[in-house]
Amino acid sequence: MTPPPARRRRTGTDGVAPARNLPRRGAVRRAQVITTYGVGSLVAVDHESFVVSGLDGAEEHWSRDESPRIHERRLARLLGVQYFRLPPASDDTSRDGLRVRRFPLMHSCPECNELRRHREFASPPGRSICGTCEADLVPSRFVTACEAGHLDEFPYWHWVHRSSGQGATAVGQCGGTLKLRSSGRSASLRSILVSCTCGVPEVSMEGAFRKSALKDLGLRCRGTRPWLGASAPAQSCGLTPRTLQRGSSGVWQPVLKSALSIPPWSDGRADPLAEHWDELRKLGSRAEVEMCLKFAFKGESPVPIDEVMALLDAEREEDPNGEDAPAFDHRYRALRDKEYERLCSGNDERERSRDEQFICEPPLGDVTVLRPLGVTGSMLVKKLREVRALKAFTRLADPDSTTEPHEVPLSDVPLQWLPAMEVHGEGVFLRLDEERLDTWEKGTAVTARVERIRAAHQRVLEQRAGDPSRVVPSPATPRMVLLHTLAHVLVNEWSLEAGYPAAALRERLYAAADMAGVLVYTATSDSAGSLGGLVAQGEPNLLVRTIRSAVHRAEWCSSDPLCMETEASGTDGLNLAACHACVMLPETSCEHNNILLDRALLVGTPDHPELGFFASMMKH
Repeated sequence: MTPPPARRRRTGTDGVAPARNLPRRGAVRRAQVITTYGVGSLVAVDHESFVVSGLDGAEEHWSRDESPRIHERRLARLLGVQYFRLPPASDDTSRDGLRVRRFPLMHSCPECNELRRHREFASPPGRSICGTCEADLVPSRFVTACEAGHLDEFPYWHWVHRSSGQGATAVGQCGGTLKLRSSGRSASLRSILVSCTCGVPEVSMEGAFRKSALKDLGLRCRGTRPWLGASAPAQSCGLTPRTLQRGSSGVWQPVLKSALSIPPWSDGRADPLAEHWDELRKLGSRAEVEMCLKFAFKGESPVPIDEVMALLDAEREEDPNGEDAPAFDHRYRALRDKEYERLCSGNDERERSRDEQFICEPPLGDVTVLRPLGVTGSMLVKKLREVRALKAFTRLADPDSTTEPHEVPLSDVPLQWLPAMEVHGEGVFLRLDEERLDTWEKGTAVTARVERIRAAHQRVLEQRAGDPSRVVPSPATPRMVLLHTLAHVLVNEWSLEAGYPAAALRERLYAAADMAGVLVYTATSDSAGSLGGLVAQGEPNLLVRTIRSAVHRAEWCSSDPLCMETEASGTDGLNLAACHACVMLPETSCEHNNILLDRALLVGTPDHPELGFFASMMKH
């Protein structure tokens, strides 16, 4: 047997070895730690599979140099933390990185076909090979999960012995060895065969993905949380687990929350107060605040008392209906309300310091040329900062359709911080004419068409909710679906006209009874960020041409007439006239996972042209 290669001992920048010399396995980008490979997710590295560990202990082993703190008071207050931290880097010079644990533990050998736990193959240290055959081990393709967020191994023993009458207490007591092989006849589950040397009949994996497959075996979720380690106690659960492919998107979905940095928080001057806001909020007078600051900083405060009082007043303005309405949805709506107000009012660059992270100005051209299109004006967001935080994660269900009890926390013990990333970019903000919009959305045909989307979405929300009394209402309204579809066609148009890849652009919708705005921006962590190209597209003359071109392009889809005439499309039938050939975007660009879209609300249909908000444009 060839001996394993010697492992290089990693040292820190000062030459001192870290406290635990853990082996390095692969690398991920910082942004992926928030969106793709966050806590509790499964990551494949070469021929191995791991689950990303929880954040317990990360405060100590994440280096402050490689994982600095990020401050965004409005978002921190919403999520109940004091600050955020950038995930650690994963390059060769990193002293530490994102920690993982091997999962699933069940592996098979492609040579001898044995199926057992990884440690039972007697692999040499640092390698994942069969100790007998020296072939690379293959992690189990199948895992089980429940809607409460628990994750477990697929019960192969129960599956193969289900017809033998042996109870669950007899797991592994048959004296045989499990084997897994493929017949090679097809790529279906029927060709994946599981057997046991005890003599029970060989069975295939066909039927393992049925909703009741594990329930029929008498199995319930054991409440295991492998991302927290073997020491984490299993939770009482009792839900019926589901079988999933290891790489399925249903295994892990992030719950992301984001906020734009807007005045008075956008110049960074309030960052030193991040850990003291909770105490300052409890104080009623200026004198008490001043005394608290002197005590906290052992002398003079780094922020003048006048600015602190102004910041406290600004924060209280975002209290939704006072502190009597602390529900998360109400607080998040208040956060969006303030962003909308600031995008409408602007923030002139000439009046701000160089550290200002939010610059929003009206264009130089004549905005009245936009009014015939139903657009009241545009704002050029020359500089913006967005903080995106990983709040929690879900399994089996879309995080946007679940209530908070389904959200799985990132650590066993509550922390004062969350992992997040900050991105800088630019954008164009536009508003629709409220008077024209009010008239349009009250139309009978418009209301009836959107009601089909809303009813389908509400039905999905009710099916996925564990507690029917806590089902959130669907956000699908004529205004919201219109703005959402408009944002998508603008992103597609600018990806052609301005040279941006569609994945580098994002939407941010402001749709409510008193809001009707769309922000399209380039908040991305790569090179397609703040180059000025998108802001230039917000000048009125260019924007008129863009809107006209985008709407005319949405008039026809290569899948028409099927796309326009379909009764339902998309995931769970939550779209109408929308497909990947016309208005859908990369998932990272859309706030609502490519649902609640209908281009008929932009251009109308052949039978009902009045459905389109921009129907008058179609006549020219």
